[in-house]
Amino acid sequence: MSDRTVGTNEPTARTRERTLSVTTLAGEFHAPSLSDFFPPAVLFEGTPFELDRLMLIRLLMTVVLIAVMALAFRSPRIVPRGLQNVAEYGLVFVKEQICEEILGKESGRRYFPLIATIFFTVLFLNFSSIVPFLNISSNARVGMPLVLAAIAYIAFNAIGIKKYGFWKYMRSSIVVPDVPIALHFLLIPIEFISTFILRPFTLTVRLMANMLAGHIMLVLFFSATWFFLFDATAWMKVFSPFSLLAGIGFTLFEMLVIFLQAYVFALLTAVYISLAQHAADH
Repeated sequence: MSDRTVGTNEPTARTRERTLSVTTLAGEFHAPSLSDFFPPAVLFEGTPFELDRLMLIRLLMTVVLIAVMALAFRSPRIVPRGLQNVAEYGLVFVKEQICEEILGKESGRRYFPLIATIFFTVLFLNFSSIVPFLNISSNARVGMPLVLAAIAYIAFNAIGIKKYGFWKYMRSSIVVPDVPIALHFLLIPIEFISTFILRPFTLTVRLMANMLAGHIMLVLFFSATWFFLFDATAWMKVFSPFSLLAGIGFTLFEMLVIFLQAYVFALLTAVYISLAQHAADH
């Protein structure tokens, strides 16, 4: 290959390295990559307060969540309507279908603020994955799922320790009663890993992996549509409607995933709190 040919291809090679976005695509196909989740700094580069695109999206969606709740309940009515009605439906769902269903009425009411906060935080941060020009959930990077899992982890362990005391709670959580003594050498490490290591790990990875996979799939479908329409040879353009329909269909599916991940995270937090409350009944 001549030097002239190589020089001609250099701009194309550099273009392929740019970070991918669903709605702002270059004039050629870009394969989805993990660079989407580690964009360059936008503000305060090189400081402990450095903000990149995902952090700005996270802050934006947090502000949106606070604003929605503030507007919904700024002057609450006895008979709700409009935004208050929607917000109350969401709160009632968390209260009745998660808190009271898992924890009972008394404990459900006590821990409702924590579980509702987790539910709506996950829901709103996930929702940015289908918002045009945002196109990604900040939960697709491990930081926020890890923080939420740590909050749930601290909460259910603190509740168990407060009720039973540290040693009784630990013993009740990892020692399976009424089994032969020899089996304790096998079961105690398994119960310890399951209760105190795998719970926060699975909470974190489940949320992050689902949102990461969803973003990659949406990028793949919509960037493929762009490629088939504008860069592919004539006979390949017939595939563009199919990739577009697949992208639209997966967007609808992603809306379901957005809700389910918020529901599952909040539900498991409630389950772990319930298990901590009844650790002695293991």
